[in-house]
Amino acid sequence: MTHLKCRFFAALTLVWMAVSMAALADNPPRAHHVFIISFDQGNPDLIEKADMPVFHKMAEEGAHTWKAYTIVPSVTLPSHTSMLTGVGPQQHQVLWNDYAPKRGLVKVPTIFSIAKEQGLVTAMFVGKEKFKHLDVPGSLDAFVWPQPEDDAMAVARAFALAMPRLKPNLCFIHFRDPDDAGHKYGVTSPEKILALESCDHALKMIKDAIAAAGFSNDSVIILTADHGSHDITNAAGKTVGMHGTAEAADVEIPWVAWGKAVKPGFTVTSPVIQYDTAATALWLLGIPVPDSFWGRPVTSAFE
Repeated sequence: MTHLKCRFFAALTLVWMAVSMAALADNPPRAHHVFIISFDQGNPDLIEKADMPVFHKMAEEGAHTWKAYTIVPSVTLPSHTSMLTGVGPQQHQVLWNDYAPKRGLVKVPTIFSIAKEQGLVTAMFVGKEKFKHLDVPGSLDAFVWPQPEDDAMAVARAFALAMPRLKPNLCFIHFRDPDDAGHKYGVTSPEKILALESCDHALKMIKDAIAAAGFSNDSVIILTADHGSHDITNAAGKTVGMHGTAEAADVEIPWVAWGKAVKPGFTVTSPVIQYDTAATALWLLGIPVPDSFWGRPVTSAFE
């Protein structure tokens, strides 16, 4: 009986592999490397005004919209969970916004879980501990939260160091700096603008590391954000940044695609929602988008 069971499960494995290979054959990869880079509290109007030459050039050379939309509540962990699972908070149920180990891990598949089923290399480089809620066992080849520093440059350095060895097919990179500065000093404060400009330096380091590894011609980089923000006056009478509402300032985010097969100088006019990023990443890698996804690939941005 044990021998028969082994043969049965071996046969099932072969069938699963055949189905997976057939799916990939029907959906050939449009790129073999996809990098999603998120600027936490990245208000698109402020990014447009900031001295961010790398970001701006990628937006000009690639496909972009300054009016993509995040989910509500427009806060970091729920928003990024939608970005990386392809579904809204009503389905993924990540409604908290702090690292809370007792709450466990996300209960729906992430794009990293799906990519690992196809044998791809996956990684996350993040600036906040709360992303551990997305570190599902077996889904990531690397989860990096650099310590003691976890600003954009520290994240970029960790990525650049790992890139030659890791060579990820699917990678998420998170910059926390604008969110820190926005909450403390206000949405349009000089400190937040400097934080965005620092992120642009980090973006250059990441882009250079991808080029040094020889993957620029076979990669797509997606630049986006988890949410925007608006100013409020706190109890001490100080102006600080806040988000979480359905106001336009909170939910409008940038979305830029740059790299292989991206339409040059293209403005995306079709609606782009937070969970569309997940679907786009899988579609680019030639992985069928699950029927359970709310998101759909932003196909208009590509040749």
